[in-house]
Amino acid sequence: MKNWLKCAAGALALAPLMAAAQVPAGYPADYAQLLAGAKKEGKVVVYSALDTKAAQPLIRDFNALYPDIKVEYNDMNSTELYNRFIAEAASGQGSADVLWSSAMDLQVKLVDEGKALAYKSPEAGKLPGWANYKDQAYGTTYEPTVFIYNKRLVTGADIPTDHESFARIINAKPDKFKGKVTSFDIEKSGVGFMMATQDAKYFPGMKELEKGFGATAYKVYSSTGNMLEKVSSGEHVLGYNIIGSYAMVRAKKDPNLGVVLPKDYSLVLSRVMFIGKQAKNPSAAKVFLDYILSQRGQKLMGSEVELFAVRDDVDAEFTAAKLKKELGDKLKPIPIGSEITSYLDTKKRLDFINDWKATVASGAK
Repeated sequence: MKNWLKCAAGALALAPLMAAAQVPAGYPADYAQLLAGAKKEGKVVVYSALDTKAAQPLIRDFNALYPDIKVEYNDMNSTELYNRFIAEAASGQGSADVLWSSAMDLQVKLVDEGKALAYKSPEAGKLPGWANYKDQAYGTTYEPTVFIYNKRLVTGADIPTDHESFARIINAKPDKFKGKVTSFDIEKSGVGFMMATQDAKYFPGMKELEKGFGATAYKVYSSTGNMLEKVSSGEHVLGYNIIGSYAMVRAKKDPNLGVVLPKDYSLVLSRVMFIGKQAKNPSAAKVFLDYILSQRGQKLMGSEVELFAVRDDVDAEFTAAKLKKELGDKLKPIPIGSEITSYLDTKKRLDFINDWKATVASGAK
């Protein structure tokens, strides 16, 4: 009996040590309580605009660290993600614990509407200031926008090097590039719309570019993957405002695909993550968010996931630090804040789209 009591006492003494052993270095000691809560919840439900295959290295590693927290991962495009979340939230039946999307403005809008849980991650201090919004929404990646071109069919002076030259080239040779230019559909793609509004801030020649789109009868898509495929095949030969993380990875293996980081400026997107205010598994959601922002998660982000890590203290193939070393102040991170939501006002958004379409149509005449 005494031996049994000794063993029981020993096990009880070890229990807090075992919990503490899971607490990442530098985290507060009471993080063990959060881990215990997450274990009790048993899962985290994630809605994400990053496809499941790309996210697998992160999910596998998270499961290795926290085998008692199952990740229910649902991928969808950014507009579908937003619409599904607000519909489910309105019904009161519950929705995702974590939202992770490249449509930065839609994510911020949800935060400003009170849909996010305030949580100061222990990793927050390792992020650039623009990547933390009210301790509610966090930037997780650092993805530049680029131009792409078909190396077989576009050469020499026809390769745009900045925004002005892109506009000049397609306006000067509308017949050569008829049906051969592609970009995001700003009406159907949340990311595409946001990038267009940001371009209007940085590029004074935007109207000429839009006219060039009209003159060449440009083709629009809602996904980067479609544009990469069609430029590689030669169906299109020039792509504008392409998400660089996808383009650079594809170009490493695809001899037909060329990538240009514009020398005047390159917008930088960041996939924004927040925890839903009505999350059914809030502890597990916090653990998942912390993992994605951690040095370990970010190292995977910049290697196996092949997105650019947002943290500067990460050693991987794709990192913000390496891009900054190459391009410096030419990189223009889109700040996670209320500024980017202004065009989501119904009238302002409609006015922008109608003005865009009118200018494109004027170029087609």
